[in-house]
Amino acid sequence: MSQNIVPIQSAGLIQGLRDRARVLRIHTLKMIHRSKASHLGSCLSMADLITCLYWNTLRIDPVLPASPGRDRFFLSKGHGAAILYAALAERGFFPIAELDSYCQNGSRLTGHVTSGVPGVELSSGSLGHGLPVACGIALAAKRENLPFRTFVLLSDGELDEGSNWEAILFAPQHKLDNLVVIIDYNKIQSFGSVKDVLDLDPLADKFRAFRWSVKEVDGHDMEELVETFHSLPLENSRPTAIIAHTVKGKGISFMENQLAWHYKSPTNEQIEIALKELETTR
Repeated sequence: MSQNIVPIQSAGLIQGLRDRARVLRIHTLKMIHRSKASHLGSCLSMADLITCLYWNTLRIDPVLPASPGRDRFFLSKGHGAAILYAALAERGFFPIAELDSYCQNGSRLTGHVTSGVPGVELSSGSLGHGLPVACGIALAAKRENLPFRTFVLLSDGELDEGSNWEAILFAPQHKLDNLVVIIDYNKIQSFGSVKDVLDLDPLADKFRAFRWSVKEVDGHDMEELVETFHSLPLENSRPTAIIAHTVKGKGISFMENQLAWHYKSPTNEQIEIALKELETTR
C-alpha cells in the first residue's frame, strides 16, 4: 500500500501543502454557494488540518480505500462534510466533477458526512460519536497487534457532549498511543462563542488531567502541523491530543471570526470577492 508520506525535508513541501489547502477552500466555497448549504466557516477553519492529514500524514490508498492496513480517519464534526469531500476527490477517491453534486437531490455527497462515499469510515453529524468509535477501533488494533493508527477530528463545541469525556477517560486507561485526537479550536460554535456557551478552558490541562499527551499548535501554520504529525505518538502508552487553535472562516477576510458563517451561504457578490481573495494569497 502506498503510504503517501512525503519526507519533511522535501523542498517545496510546505508551500505545496499551503497551495493544496487553498484549492480545498475554493472547492468548498463553490460547493456551498452552489447548493446554498451551510457550515462554511467550520470547513474553512480546518482546511489546513485536513490538507496536512491527507497529503502528508495518513497512510491511505485511494485505489484500495478499504485496505486493512490503512490509517483510519473520522471527521466527528460531520457538518464539515464539504471540505472532506473536496479532499477525498482531490486525493483520487472519486472524480472531482462529482463535487458539483454536493447537497443536490440524489447525490451521495450529503450535507453531513456519509459512509457511502469512498474513503469515509463513518457517517457523522450527530455530535459526540466519532471519538467513542475511534477508541473502539484503536483498542481493536492494539489487541490484534495491527500497526494502523486512528485519527479523529473534533470541533470545540462538540466537546459539550458527555460521550466525548467518557471516551477521553477510556483511551488512556487502555494505553491507546495509536489514537490521535485533533480539536479544531476555532472558539465559535453554532449559537455563540465557546467561552459564552460552555467554556472549555483550560482545555489542555483538562486533557493532561485525564492522562493524555497534549500539544497546542497554530492550526494554520503548515510547518508546525507537519512537524507535529511527524512526531506522533507524542508519548508511548498515552493517547495524543492536538489542540489546534484556528480561525472560523479562515482565508476570507469578511468571514473570519464571524458567527454568521456557521450557517450562512455566500451570495453571488460575496463568492466573487471570496474567490478573488484566495487567488491573491498565492
